[in-house]
Amino acid sequence: MIDDHPTEQRAMALFKAGRGSEATLIQDEFLAEVFASGEDYCTCPSTGCKFHGKCVECVLCHRGHGDHLPTCFDRMVERLR
Repeated sequence: MIDDHPTEQRAMALFKAGRGSEATLIQDEFLAEVFASGEDYCTCPSTGCKFHGKCVECVLCHRGHGDHLPTCFDRMVERLR
């Protein structure tokens, strides 16, 4: 589970409260837990995508050709509306 993860939510609450140093440590815990799980956290539905799991590179390419976000980000963007 990544979306709405309780550890990351705690970190964000601390960031908003101005407690950045503490928040950063908790955020590092979140990232370590996600990466240690060994699960595939990439939301890309494309099989064989060269950029699978490499979101920064993927977004750069999409921005470069004028399609600003890859479709795998749609669900996250829709949640914000």
